[in-house]
Amino acid sequence: MVSSTVWRKSSYSGANDNCVEVALGPVVGVRDTKARRAGRLNLSARAWRAALDRLR
Repeated sequence: MVSSTVWRKSSYSGANDNCVEVALGPVVGVRDTKARRAGRLNLSARAWRAALDRLR
């Protein structure tokens, strides 16, 4: 993913940094808002959908 990636977090989070952020694209990025520089998890769109289905 390039540096122009748009990271989004849930509107339910408000101003808190106790959540995850997601960047959607061909590769879905997931990172912790408390530790943005610690890295990210990169998933295929298919794996991201599967993860969301399991969480629901």
